[in-house]
Amino acid sequence: MADVSPSSCSGCTARRSFLRDSVAALGLLAAGSLLPIASIAALEPRGAGRTLRYPLPGADGVSIDSANEVIICRSAGEVFAFALSCPHQNTALKALPKNAGFQCTRHKSKYKPNGTFVSGRATRNMDRMQVTRDGEVLVVDPAVIFESDTEPAKWAAAALRV
Repeated sequence: MADVSPSSCSGCTARRSFLRDSVAALGLLAAGSLLPIASIAALEPRGAGRTLRYPLPGADGVSIDSANEVIICRSAGEVFAFALSCPHQNTALKALPKNAGFQCTRHKSKYKPNGTFVSGRATRNMDRMQVTRDGEVLVVDPAVIFESDTEPAKWAAAALRV
């Protein structure tokens, strides 16, 4: 994944604003329909080169940290951290009801709760972030992102058994 600095990416600010607005709308929808989707914030503020720390999910469901553009999903005994954007064209992803996976809000690509691509215009699985466990805390490194098509073994290993 290419390193893109804010000065070289004129569309990054607009993309971040769109993602934050989409997540806010998704949060309102989830609250109204009692889906297993929650808004979450990192336990400590993110700093340059720092990892993000979240409470380890106690049950299956989805939590979204819109400030850091991270999706935390627990499903079938595993916990994953995903980039909030679809790998197809970086559009915000939304969680489907009853922990049934995710869908791109623009081109309708669908993914399983573990990030595996199911259908649509995308050409690969959701991007996973490196995860580790520190007691009852999930540690996510947002600087280490694995794409299933370029690093399949690392992508497969970017899951935490609980």
